[in-house]
Amino acid sequence: MLTIPPKVTPRAFERLAEIGAASQGKALRIAVEGGGCSGFQYEIDLDEPKEDDLVLSDNGETVVIDAVSLPFLADAVIDFSEELIGARFVIENPNAASSCGCGTSFSM
Repeated sequence: MLTIPPKVTPRAFERLAEIGAASQGKALRIAVEGGGCSGFQYEIDLDEPKEDDLVLSDNGETVVIDAVSLPFLADAVIDFSEELIGARFVIENPNAASSCGCGTSFSM
């Protein structure tokens, strides 16, 4: 089965540039782990790219996803959102059957 890689919005790459991720030798790591209130949860962190990561780059900034997390994030959209409750990276995941109000936990 072909896995469609996630897309990263220009706004997400712009935010990475604003915080200076590449100048620190870091990339935005998106991972999926077991746990959370809905079964799975997103881990979003600045990290160094690893050899088996999928690398998505634009304008010198990079988002990486490990091979285990990739199937959970097929065709997802990684964005950056600024709202009254705060600014954060968000994931619009068409594979998630339901998600928690926190936005970091989901089920499939």
